[in-house]
Amino acid sequence: MRQDIREGVKKYMSDDIKPNYAALARQYNCDYRTIKQAYKDIKCNKDIQAKPQKKRKSKLDPYRAIIQTKLDMNCSAMAIFKFIEKKGFIGKYSIVRDYCAKYRKQRVKKATIRVEHTPGLSAQVDWKEEMTLYNSEGKPFKFNIFLYVLPYSKLKYLTLIFERSQDTLFECLDDAFEHTGGIPTEIWFDNMKQVVDHQKSDFGHPVFNERFRQFSNDAGYHPIACRPFRPQTKGVVEALARTTERLRVYNYEFTDSVELINIVDDLCYDLNHEVSQATDEVPTLKWKSEEKEYLHELPADLLDPYFEEDITRIVSKESMVNFRKCKYSVDPRYIGQTVSIELTNDERHIQIYYNGEMIRAHDITTHQFNYDDNDRVNILGADLLKGQSAENIQKYIEAHLSDYDAI
Repeated sequence: MRQDIREGVKKYMSDDIKPNYAALARQYNCDYRTIKQAYKDIKCNKDIQAKPQKKRKSKLDPYRAIIQTKLDMNCSAMAIFKFIEKKGFIGKYSIVRDYCAKYRKQRVKKATIRVEHTPGLSAQVDWKEEMTLYNSEGKPFKFNIFLYVLPYSKLKYLTLIFERSQDTLFECLDDAFEHTGGIPTEIWFDNMKQVVDHQKSDFGHPVFNERFRQFSNDAGYHPIACRPFRPQTKGVVEALARTTERLRVYNYEFTDSVELINIVDDLCYDLNHEVSQATDEVPTLKWKSEEKEYLHELPADLLDPYFEEDITRIVSKESMVNFRKCKYSVDPRYIGQTVSIELTNDERHIQIYYNGEMIRAHDITTHQFNYDDNDRVNILGADLLKGQSAENIQKYIEAHLSDYDAI
């Protein structure tokens, strides 16, 4: 049988269409019964079978088990992509996104109007409240995340906190101002109790509590409270709150609070150095080139009184607490815990308390880093020189004392 007739019939069959015998007979100048016979031969598998294609290996193959585990935890495709990327995955995000889409329903997203923002004009603040992650031993860690974002450049500041007092809010704001290089003209807040006096407020007419209002005045920004049940009025920080779900991939992947703090810090760094989907630019670059110059300078010493009455601090991952822009050490076992600081009557010393018990005292200095000798040994023994004896650590400190702060 003529090959051109066979190929013509196969073309119709590949599209799942029964050929028109008469039309094809006129096209190929043959009897319609020839066309019909070709159709029967192919349909009965008398035609030459095509060689089966080899199945190509996917870059996802080594990571499918991990992806399935993280999908069961309701992690986003982007969070999973970033997680397996750090484990060696070299494929593109689109591969992970399409794979995840096959195993769960897509959420319906409401259309919103994109608002154009002005450089240096505003910032948005919120909490990511009561998150729980489990460490590698199954122990739950409950925490909150302070969220601060400049809507124009999308520059972000995130920090892990264990309680949401007004003092903590002030401390987080002060750190955010320093992190972003200045203070915007206005800052948008949710109707959180640390900001709004709910007893004096009516629905739709929030009244700021006096201490917060005074802090805002001294810091030099105009506070704005969002309307209740209208989260879209501060949609940028709401989007950031959703993005923190990327932390879910670290369920059962960390050991202690120190590592958890590092994970949140890494997320902050990653978000500021990734291309923003909203602007198609890297936030740090856009902030540096277009927004930083429009932010107001931090007021010198004006905010210090807010951190010296009922002073509370969260011990950082470096085992330090901040006081008047300087850092003072405590024992590493207090990392991640909230401690209180008292100023002595002569105002030359500070005493640091945990659960009412004094755990460290320091002379007040203007040095950036202030270490107690025992803390210095314990900090190195918990990290850089883990497993070394106290004597060896002390020898190391004496040999590298000038380099210690850098370490």
